[in-house]
Amino acid sequence: MSSTVLKEAERVMRVCNACRYCEGFCAVFPAMERRRTFTGQDLNYLANLCHNCRGCYYACQYAPPHEFGLNVPRTMAQLRLETYRASSWPQSIRGFFQNNGLLVALTTALSVTVVLLLTLLLQGHDVLFSTHTGPGAFYRVIPYAAMVVPFSALAVLVLVGLWNGFVSQWQAIGGTPQELRRWAGHRQAIWDVLRLKYLDGGGHGCNYPDDRFSMIRRNFHHAVFYGFMLCLASTTVAFFYDHLLHLSAPYPFWSWPVLLGTVGGLALLIGTGGLLYLKRRMDREPAAPETFGMDVVFTVLLFLTSLTGLLLLGLRTTPLMGSLLAVHIGFVLGLFITMPYGKFVHGIYRYAALLKNAVEQARDNE
Repeated sequence: MSSTVLKEAERVMRVCNACRYCEGFCAVFPAMERRRTFTGQDLNYLANLCHNCRGCYYACQYAPPHEFGLNVPRTMAQLRLETYRASSWPQSIRGFFQNNGLLVALTTALSVTVVLLLTLLLQGHDVLFSTHTGPGAFYRVIPYAAMVVPFSALAVLVLVGLWNGFVSQWQAIGGTPQELRRWAGHRQAIWDVLRLKYLDGGGHGCNYPDDRFSMIRRNFHHAVFYGFMLCLASTTVAFFYDHLLHLSAPYPFWSWPVLLGTVGGLALLIGTGGLLYLKRRMDREPAAPETFGMDVVFTVLLFLTSLTGLLLLGLRTTPLMGSLLAVHIGFVLGLFITMPYGKFVHGIYRYAALLKNAVEQARDNE
């Protein structure tokens, strides 16, 4: 981890701990006040506990152009990126977080191209661009085994990568095995996640995209989070439809897989589209330039994955179904491959920080 970034984070937290003007803004400042000194573990923890609401930046009397030049959101974002690299698994590919936006874009483009070309070469032009309807129509374009086997293997690798990253991050913030087993802490952390509690900027909303208070960023994040969860639920229900009820996709519009996927896809479109709009308008001063590409490309990837899924739903009875299916599978493949090595990990590492925060809060109340 960069000693320069750590030293700057320590300097910022020491000044903030002496000032304490922002103590009610978010979870970072109460957690900071529990400490007299700041180790690397402490700074790692505080960086991932930060939700980038930016209230502290606009309220700070020591922010630029003051000679102290405190910029808490930018410093925390830079340190978060360092923690992503340090806790990634396997360590041999932690360099993927360098120029992450470009690498994710290239990986996704390659995934879409490979799926399209393999489908065209192995199935032929007539299959790819013909109309297929009825049960099993998708599998006439891309065979069942070609969908299930690679994605099952990839899902296992993704889960292993995310779990190892979480464990490494938990140790990096000073978490203990005993604290990890405190279910009361998990309940509080999950509740904080479901509400996106610390995106409310202390109750008035984030100062995003500018210095005005607004809940719009929190609302768009809610749309992305719950849209993603609904799409995951749709895939899970479809799995049971196929393997327990022996009903092959595509399913009728009023079936649970389609309803959950449609609502989830629309929520993802709204949420990611809104976040991209805010990102374009945001004040760049509190932002870390190093993270911009990673943030934007991941959001675009989610947007295109949901868009191609909805287009596939709407045009599945036309000759465009085959090519749309291949493109959609390609985007999903790109999302899976890059999931443990891109912006997605912020949710995993932030959960670790929220869990530690819940444990510390419970300890204070004992």
